[in-house]
Amino acid sequence: MQARRNRDVSAQTVNQFQQHLEQAKGFYEVGTKPKFDVTKAEVDLSNAKLNLIKAGNALKLAIVSLNNAMGITEAPEYTIEDNLSFQKYEITFEGAMEKAYKNRPDIKSITAKMQASESSIELAKKGYYPVLTGNAAYNWSGEEFPLDHGWNMGATLSFPIFSGFSTKHQVEEANANLNVLKANKESLRQRVFLEVQQAYLNLKDAEERIPTAELTVKRAEENFEIANGRYATGVGNPIEVTDAEVALSNAKTSYIQALYDYKVAQASLEKAMSSK
Repeated sequence: MQARRNRDVSAQTVNQFQQHLEQAKGFYEVGTKPKFDVTKAEVDLSNAKLNLIKAGNALKLAIVSLNNAMGITEAPEYTIEDNLSFQKYEITFEGAMEKAYKNRPDIKSITAKMQASESSIELAKKGYYPVLTGNAAYNWSGEEFPLDHGWNMGATLSFPIFSGFSTKHQVEEANANLNVLKANKESLRQRVFLEVQQAYLNLKDAEERIPTAELTVKRAEENFEIANGRYATGVGNPIEVTDAEVALSNAKTSYIQALYDYKVAQASLEKAMSSK
């Protein structure tokens, strides 16, 4: 979308420089402007056409990259809905962090591993406790019918006296594994905090730039109309028109960049929060 909008800006610039060239030729033919104006207008138009070619190629590359990201390298021609317009994403930093800690699958995974490790510790500690086992059977026996029958029952209580410190080592190993998981979880939480904070700051930065960039476009359009009007009435010069047109093109590009940065920051924040 950014590449397509930049291509459109370049196309508009070509059209405006084409009109300026026709104006310069008209003034030169009636003798009110020098040949320099025509030559400069032709140079400006050529540069604008070169920029349009570059912008068109950038759009083609963006489409190729998108197709590759979707895994459809031979995709048929299609159109993309342009939703690059600004729509404020309402969320606080605290709310973003809460969602991230709650929804991130990597945090859920390591939390589940910690719970399993804690269960392993309790299981290993059972090696210190006595073990009670029991058995029961109902038997039929004898050489003649009817056979004798009855129950046999028994119980055994085992006390661990010495196991070669195996239980102690198993408990220590389970505790060590839990400590590793705790350290990994803390490291993960810090990485998540950094990801969310960076995305949130980028979101706010782009949000603040968008109104300023939009206002700059309006002022640049007014300045271009004034410069073009002055030249059309014969009191301006071609340098004013060129400068105004370049400023307008740069202002539009900066505005598109701010919109793009906002969308990317929003997507990055949603990814960091693992929310859809």
